[in-house]
Amino acid sequence: MRRVWVFDLDNTLHNAFPHIFPHINRAMTEYLMAHLKLDEAGANQLREHYWHRYGATLLGLMRHHGTDPDHFLRETHQFPDLPRMVVKERGLRAMLKGLPGRKVVFSNAPIHYTRAVLAILHIADLFDGVFSVEHTGYWPKPYAKGFHRLFRKLKLNPRRAVMVEDSVGNLRTAKRLGMKTVWVTPAVKRPAYVDLNVRSVLELPRLMHKLF
Repeated sequence: MRRVWVFDLDNTLHNAFPHIFPHINRAMTEYLMAHLKLDEAGANQLREHYWHRYGATLLGLMRHHGTDPDHFLRETHQFPDLPRMVVKERGLRAMLKGLPGRKVVFSNAPIHYTRAVLAILHIADLFDGVFSVEHTGYWPKPYAKGFHRLFRKLKLNPRRAVMVEDSVGNLRTAKRLGMKTVWVTPAVKRPAYVDLNVRSVLELPRLMHKLF
């Protein structure tokens, strides 16, 4: 059985902080203003409240306001010039191509955005599967339900899989389910449920011996 590398997308395979995350946050605030009749301050507060409580603004909107998830994701993930907004790392394709084992993407983002970013990074062909928030049944990471759907859909054995992620909350669930965990972070210390931390995914080939 081959090793399987499960990669998060945003802030793992590319840097979403400078351009993409601010754009998504603005779009979500505007969505709440338009559909819940809130002012900007109220919309921002509710967006952040749901994100902290549920791990995703979308879940709060679905549970408390009956929001259509597909409509929300479509409206909040439109980008005027996505290729200019994606911050790439040189050498990413070569690293992934040389990394032994299967590779899949597991993202809380919608499928149209996930596939678009992978295409811009020129790495879409290197993945055996792409699993987005729609495929989880709208149970995004860190919820275990989404992970279990990933395992079933892509026929993954979690004990043969490595989760590579920038979010420690998501890694906590992955470790509990039997996966090896890699935290993409500038932090030096790591919690017990993180097996390895790297500043960049480009370090994986050099350090992966510490996982196995």
